Amino acid sequence: MKYFLHENDLPESVNIDQSVAIDTETTGLNLIRDRLCLIQICTGNDEAHLIKINSRKSQAPNISKILMNKNILKIFHFGRFDIAVLLKHFECDIAPVYCTKIASKLTRTSSDQHGLKHLVKEFLAIDLYKFEQISDWGKRELTESQLKYAASDVLYLHQLKMNLDDLLIREGRMKIAQKLFDFLPQLAFLDLEGWDTNQVLAH
Repeated sequence: MKYFLHENDLPESVNIDQSVAIDTETTGLNLIRDRLCLIQICTGNDEAHLIKINSRKSQAPNISKILMNKNILKIFHFGRFDIAVLLKHFECDIAPVYCTKIASKLTRTSSDQHGLKHLVKEFLAIDLYKFEQISDWGKRELTESQLKYAASDVLYLHQLKMNLDDLLIREGRMKIAQKLFDFLPQLAFLDLEGWDTNQVLAH
């Protein structure tokens, strides 16, 4: 595992091709109250780029270009939250997207274990270290343990996507998966606006 820590933006020298795995760390799980602290990006190799966001108003134009580029697939795990966090901070359209958690729920219907740790263990036989999940991501200096944890959240998403795509095709559920992926940015927007979609769509 290799990871590189940057301040407020991704260097232009990082080559982004057709897809990129993205994750975020925040001060908490409340979309309205809590702020973005760290963005993790992986292009499908064994390298993770960690971008520490030091300002609420940090624009990060290189990251914005990736988020808005319609030719770059953005791969998330539980994309609903990450997309909302990024939408709140950068105020830009984010598409196209893919969510490994949604793909897992559509294909692994005999299981209720759809967390990243379980998927990486099942498909890749790798144990993820998740202790730092609830640590303080807003502090000035992140620990080595935090950085390793953050990097691991994106390093395996490309491989998971490949395995889950095989299952989506096998079960004939790729079309419904794509419709859900397409709706994710709109769902994230509704979350930020404070709308409970289950309540809105109910009879």
